[in-house]
Amino acid sequence: MSAFTDENALDNPVWSCLTTRHAHFAKGGRLALRYPPEFSPLGGIPAAAVENVEALRDLVGIGEDLSLAGPHVPEAPANWETQHRMRIAQIIRRESAPLPEGSAQISVLSASDVGDMLALVDLTHPGPFRVRTIELGTFVGVRQHGQLLAMAGERLWVGNYREASGICTHPDAQGRGLARALLAHVINRMLSAGQIPFLHVDSTNERAIALYETLGFVRRAAFPFVHAKRIR
Repeated sequence: MSAFTDENALDNPVWSCLTTRHAHFAKGGRLALRYPPEFSPLGGIPAAAVENVEALRDLVGIGEDLSLAGPHVPEAPANWETQHRMRIAQIIRRESAPLPEGSAQISVLSASDVGDMLALVDLTHPGPFRVRTIELGTFVGVRQHGQLLAMAGERLWVGNYREASGICTHPDAQGRGLARALLAHVINRMLSAGQIPFLHVDSTNERAIALYETLGFVRRAAFPFVHAKRIR
């Protein structure tokens, strides 16, 4: 089966995405690929051989950072500084029933919202988000009195599988169900397009995983994630 129908393509999600749906964004070649840094620090490799690691290194300038997630996450070379390492869970929603979205006033976010989105990400740390990440999919949010309180959107795209990403809520607005409403909106949009939602979450964040399970997600896989910076 092709990457456009086979769920196994999610076993190496970033590589699968950069070799298919997001190939027009990809920098690199057959040994290693990455997004341009203004889109995302994410990169991918099809194997963890020395030649793959060297090819990946050549895609990252001194002072730039890179994130790897998937089955092939080698130890950082000596000229890299590991800034964050953890294990992430990949969860998927195979059922096709739509979700209730509640009464939150949800709006589509655009380039003019990026400054507020970056500020919210800096405050809540949902994962990598850059000045042009918004171009990887549709992002939605909830504002009150002009302030962006919560957001969610789309990032990786592997065949008919679409990743929900950037899900976060301002600390002052937590407990109001905004993240749940936004994620439901994102999921319903994917379902209407014939897509199967999936997402990634810190495998130790049982509270978040429990919330996602109430929305119909189930655990599919787990693999390492590392964020590192090239220092020389």
